[in-house]
Amino acid sequence: MANEKIIQQGAEALILLNNNEVIKKRIKKSYRLPEIDEEIRKLRTRSEAKLIEKAGKVASIPKIKKVDEKTKEITMEFINGKKLSDNLDSFLLGKQKEICKKIGENIAKFHDADIIHGDLTTSNMILKDNEVFFIDFGLGFHSHKTEDKAVDIHLLKQALEARHFMYWKELFDSVLHGYSESKSSKLVLQQLKKVESRGRYKDSY
Repeated sequence: MANEKIIQQGAEALILLNNNEVIKKRIKKSYRLPEIDEEIRKLRTRSEAKLIEKAGKVASIPKIKKVDEKTKEITMEFINGKKLSDNLDSFLLGKQKEICKKIGENIAKFHDADIIHGDLTTSNMILKDNEVFFIDFGLGFHSHKTEDKAVDIHLLKQALEARHFMYWKELFDSVLHGYSESKSSKLVLQQLKKVESRGRYKDSY
């Protein structure tokens, strides 16, 4: 379409903006047999759409408008807000902490619904009207395991440290404050310590 504009290109998908809609199109992989590639992309499109719909019942997610398994496309509403990876640091610290508490509250809702985002970084969060929207569930999955939830939190901690290093500790504390609303927060945070100690053990070699 003439109005389509590429806004992001990753290894797995092309993200296009068309008027007020975002289209996520899964890319063909030439190293796979065509029929296998077709099936994998179809299944991943289907499972991501289902996960987005489930996540949208508990937190703020762009609404799905159309799923086309034939073209491997998911069409969603465009959230015209501020991507937190680029804008979080521009707010006063108090506001940053308030936003991070909301992030934690939303992750608690995901985890209580056994939804693992799989790529919790501020690049996948958009602030609009004081509300945090989560995008890109391409690496997401369902799991009730405490380990998977702890790894989800660990990824966000690493992302804050790398991208928002000035106040990352205060920001992560605010995330944990919000996350404490999860019914399994204590177990998850105990497991988080184990996940981090394994990381330090690897780094020491």
